[in-house]
Amino acid sequence: MIRHGEVHNPEKILYGRQPGWRLSDRGQEMAQVLGQWSKGIDLGALHVSPLQRAQETAAPIAAAHSMAITTDERLIEAANIFEGKPFGIGDGVLRHPSAWRHLWNPWKPSWGESYVEQINRMLAAVFAAHKAAAGKDAICVSHQLPIWILRSAIEGRGLIHDPRKRECTLASVTSIHFDDNGEISGTSYSEPAAHLLPVIIEKK
Repeated sequence: MIRHGEVHNPEKILYGRQPGWRLSDRGQEMAQVLGQWSKGIDLGALHVSPLQRAQETAAPIAAAHSMAITTDERLIEAANIFEGKPFGIGDGVLRHPSAWRHLWNPWKPSWGESYVEQINRMLAAVFAAHKAAAGKDAICVSHQLPIWILRSAIEGRGLIHDPRKRECTLASVTSIHFDDNGEISGTSYSEPAAHLLPVIIEKK
């Protein structure tokens, strides 16, 4: 499971499922790194979210293996009623009381697609890619929240969480391992493009 690369988003909009959000120049570099990284695996299937940023992230992988991209709607970003708006504490939509009525239930979550719905569709997408790979490796390119929620479910971790503490950086790889019986046996995590991640400066 690969998270897409950095998106060109200077105004910090919550883009969600909106079409037309492309990778930034750095995001394109991340995609090229992932293309090189993918040459080390025996790729049998490449399934990708329909959103532009995911398709652009997958393109160098497809080129490296002379493989067509299979678009899978189940790998799409989580639905969110706040998409298209600036999103942040103190500087975005959350500062407006009219938005607070959507934030009462972190389990559903009340502002968008439920975690259970995300897990179910992501599991279905993973098993479909695994089957299509026919014994080889499969890559799914998706988005941070669905990947993290799926990993949390597999690892038996609580689904309510602090979004700032998700271990799912840009262009990261969350691997799902299968045993000989075709059952999920565990996960692992890596960051092939770690050297390209933006430096976050904490405010004091």
